[in-house]
Amino acid sequence: MSLPEKLAAFRANFEAGGPPRNAPAWIHEVMHRATAELVASGAAERALQAGDTAPAFTLQDADGVAHASTDLLARGPLVLTFYRGVWCPYCNMDLQALQEALPALRERGAGLAAVSPQTPANSRKSARDNQLEFPILSDPGNAVAAAFGLRFRLPDDLIALYRDTLKKDLAVINDEPSWTLPMPARYVIAPDGVIAYAEVNPDYTRRPDPSELLPVLDRLQRGVAA
Repeated sequence: MSLPEKLAAFRANFEAGGPPRNAPAWIHEVMHRATAELVASGAAERALQAGDTAPAFTLQDADGVAHASTDLLARGPLVLTFYRGVWCPYCNMDLQALQEALPALRERGAGLAAVSPQTPANSRKSARDNQLEFPILSDPGNAVAAAFGLRFRLPDDLIALYRDTLKKDLAVINDEPSWTLPMPARYVIAPDGVIAYAEVNPDYTRRPDPSELLPVLDRLQRGVAA
């Protein structure tokens, strides 16, 4: 089953009142409204796209090791994924799919890193729970996400829902009070820093299958070889 199929099945079960939260209908209404507003805002279209130059960054992984984008790109193309956090089941399924694709990415000379606003401790939990073999980088305040055009603030009713009903206090999870998140996104950045592939979706329940990355990396390999 592809990642989009897995995510669609999870969403259908969740919205039908199934696990993990057996959530009442009004919760879904708040979530749907927030997503629709983000889609309508055009924020995804304003994010960095293929052909743009990726901003340079240095972020720390869960163990406090700094990873500079210049160093990562010196080794080859970089697949960079932005996600919301360990508390988001859709993000965890996305990370698991990327882990499954990791051997194919490495065969094509690419590196893989994930970026999240959560604290290093929560990144460590992400890596452990999803059995990840690639770094999760902490982006305090979503500063790097903002440089890519991905950062947005949650609407007040969704903040109240997450904090008071679902007990997902992002001010604690991320250790900062902005209540901002990145729109989920995947980028392939060529060694020269130019974005070769960009996928940004304001609907966090929808992610492309990692297999979409492979033709892009194949083209980059052929370009390097040529």
